Amino acid sequence: MVWPVAAQSQEATRPYRIFWFSTQTQPDPFLDGFRDGMRARGYVEGKNLTFELQYAPGDPEALRQAISEIKRGKIDLVVSSGPATRAMTAVREVPVLFALSGDPVELGIVKSLAQPGGNFTGSTFLSLELAGKRVELLRDIFPRLSTLIALSNTNHPGEQSEWRATREACQKLGIAPVYVPFSGPRELEAALARAANIHADALLVFPDAATMVHRASIAEFAINRRLPSMFGWSEYCEAGGLASYGANQKATYFSLATYADRILRGESPADLPVVQPTNFEFAINLGTAKLLGIDLDESAILFRANKVIE
Repeated sequence: MVWPVAAQSQEATRPYRIFWFSTQTQPDPFLDGFRDGMRARGYVEGKNLTFELQYAPGDPEALRQAISEIKRGKIDLVVSSGPATRAMTAVREVPVLFALSGDPVELGIVKSLAQPGGNFTGSTFLSLELAGKRVELLRDIFPRLSTLIALSNTNHPGEQSEWRATREACQKLGIAPVYVPFSGPRELEAALARAANIHADALLVFPDAATMVHRASIAEFAINRRLPSMFGWSEYCEAGGLASYGANQKATYFSLATYADRILRGESPADLPVVQPTNFEFAINLGTAKLLGIDLDESAILFRANKVIE
């Protein structure tokens, strides 16, 4: 199948039109990464490319109201950032690219990572190996770790698999994990209140849009309770988290432009495998470490970090 709107016979005078859907806010570093990737592939906004930006901070459902725009206009491609993908599941008229922290198979938008089979493809940040690695790194940073809070948004495809991998990693290291689940951003504050009553040594936060949006308040919570914290992406560290391990999101969106180019040239998303990042970064916030009384200046763990935030 070749997408008619992206065929080479398209009118030369009309630039490609991309809808960008996100639950983040502007300025948007992920959009910046994708734009950089498109420029690197010869696309120039205002000449052969235009963006239509749709934002609904922290509210994927609000984006559903914009779906009618896709049906009315000549849209060549939709790019959904994070949980905005959940609102795009009803879109069948045009190809959809996604970058998702969860499991796209469980969400039901692809048949498998290798053979998506429909009009969705893109990238997933979900890696069960990373879940275990985060526990190991947190133990290396804080060797006295014996009880670990795992803060997790259950409204996140693949969450139970990530929790299972975390439990298994904790078991191997003799760490007792305490599961603190919540369902969506409205329950996060109550979940943190429950976590405050747990006598734990550290905090592990599963990466997803809800915790990403509220990363600063979660980091502040951990600091106030003297809890070393581990997150999934470096943006959490920049907001005050102690450490993170995972893919560089901006780089992932830059790479996503490769698929955008291929789809605009006529390839079908059904045949483009969902990709998983293979390069990961370990970030440390030295300022937070000092606030927690953790001396990393002479620690070998500091030399393993790809990104050090002063």
